[in-house]
Order: sequence, then structure tokens, then C-alpha cells
Amino acid sequence: MTALVIGGNGYLGSHVVRRLVEDGQEVRVMVRAGANTIGIDDLEVTRFVGDIWDDEVLHEAMVGCDVVYYCVVDTRGWLKDPAPLFRTNVEGTRNVLEVACRPDVAASLERFVFTSSYATVGRKRGRVATEDDVIVDRGLTSYVRSRVQAENLVMEYVRDRGLPAIAMCVSTTYGAGDWGRTPHGAIIAGAAFGKLPFVMGGVELEAVGVDDAAKALVLAAEKGRVGQRYLISEKMISNAEVARIAAEAAGVPAPTRSIPLALAWVMAVLGSAKARLTGTDEKLSIDSLRLMRAEAPVDCTKARRELGWHPRPVEESIREAAKFWVGLREAKRRSKQAG
Repeated sequence: MTALVIGGNGYLGSHVVRRLVEDGQEVRVMVRAGANTIGIDDLEVTRFVGDIWDDEVLHEAMVGCDVVYYCVVDTRGWLKDPAPLFRTNVEGTRNVLEVACRPDVAASLERFVFTSSYATVGRKRGRVATEDDVIVDRGLTSYVRSRVQAENLVMEYVRDRGLPAIAMCVSTTYGAGDWGRTPHGAIIAGAAFGKLPFVMGGVELEAVGVDDAAKALVLAAEKGRVGQRYLISEKMISNAEVARIAAEAAGVPAPTRSIPLALAWVMAVLGSAKARLTGTDEKLSIDSLRLMRAEAPVDCTKARRELGWHPRPVEESIREAAKFWVGLREAKRRSKQAG
């Protein structure tokens, strides 16, 4: 098999690349010029340098591939101006899909595995959601709207252009190798370093180990049904529990302070007001807190049954993430001492 991972230097993408290499597949990786590729620098892959708007590079990378894994997404749900979200998540995806449908690319392409989000599934408190639950486009944050539009676009190409695509609705990922320091990875780093001043009470997220999420994408290429979406999550876990597990793994005290949800809303309102007044992007805003609060359990039975996907307990991945951050800090300290 010849596989291409677009965005293969990212957090999830790099883990997909690593799994494909370990499986003995011929792996191509497309990365932006100047991108941090430390997560894949030790792997034997064929690199193509360009972004999702570079049709020539996209075409060259895709021709002759059996599988394309699309792992590019702008996750900055706190942006004051959401235009970049739609440019990357929707219009950028459209451009890649157009190239994937060119006759010489489509001739060999068996699967196009699209990394979507569990945020595209309709979830309501008090019930468990499945892939059949359609989200209502009313009052959605800009980030979620961009993800919904992107996934719908992929399915349009399945129906209208015959693209053999599958949408993987992945939840919050935890684990080692978070070289780009994702926002949720930063929480684990803070807890592991004993520098997390507080946790937010009343916040729970569906979560999965990043290795297990990567495994699900690879299994989808082998066993997934075209035109289907699959929820990829191991369980729902509280923000406080994530911090506790990370601190315990690092051998430091867990955060003892918890901010009540009501106070978090006040802080989010202030953050949004500051963004409007100063023109800055504030990570704690009404929209970002809405993302954290728009939670309800999801049922991943479909992925387990159809893909043969059996994830590890996410707690193991949280511990691995904590040890990764501690190890990285120690390596930096030794490097400074040696210098």
C-alpha cells in the first residue's frame, strides 16, 4: 500500500505516519515549508513540501496513492475573527478534495480518510449520541460550524463525485509526542510541572489516546465503509481527573484549587470583552467555554464493531503525556548544562 498523510507533522498526523511506517507501508508525507517535523524526523518517508493550496504539490503527492489521510485542521476555536477557520477547514478542504477527484489520482485511490471531529455529532445532555445524531446548525460556535461544513463537504464529494471518503469524528486526544503543545496538552504539561494553578470545575471532555486515534484512522482505510462517519473516543473524563492523573504520573501534587463553572463563565465574558476592545485573541472566551461545555457522552460501538477498534483506557495515554513533558523538560535542562 502507498499512503499519503497530509498534515503528517501534526499531533495526530505524526502518529498516523508512525503507525503506517511500522506496518511496512510506503508512506508519503505532505508538510508546509518551515513546519516543525520533529515528530517524524526519525522515520523513512517521502516528503512533499507545500500547503493545501498548492495544487501542483498536492497532485504530485497524491498520484499513485491507495490511501490519503487528511489530518489538517485549524483548531483555534477562540479566534475573534473566525475567517481563518473557514479558510483552512472548509475552503482548504475543498481544494484538496478537488485534486483528489482528478482522474489520474482517483484511478488508484481506494480510501480518503478525513479527520473530522466529534463536535460534528448532535449531542444533548442526558442522552448518549451516535453517528446518526445530526447536529442542528443553530447557535453553533464558528469553530464547530467550520468543522460541520467541512464534513458535509466531504460527504457531498462522496455522493456527487464518487470520492471514497470516510469521516473520522475524533475526540480530544492525549498522549506523548505533542511537540506542537496543543491546548489540552498544555494542561497536562502544567499539571506535570506542578504549575497548574487551578482546574475548571464542571468541565468534562470525551477523550482518546492519540495512538488509539491513529490506529482508528488506519483501520478505517482497511475496513471502513465509504460515506460513513465513525466516532472515535474512549470515554468522558473531567478536566480535574486529567490533571490529577498527569500530576500523579509526574510525581507532583495535583492542583487543589477548582474554579466553579459560574466563575469560569464570568472569566469567559471578560475574555470576550477584552478581545473586542483590544482586538486580541483570548483563549478563554464565551465561544471556547461553550466548546468545553457542549458535552454529552458518545457511543463508539460502530467503530468497535465495524473497524475492530479496541482503544486502551485513556488514563494510560494521559500518563504517557505527562511523562513526555517531564522527559522533554529534563532533556532541555541537560542540554543547557552541557552547553
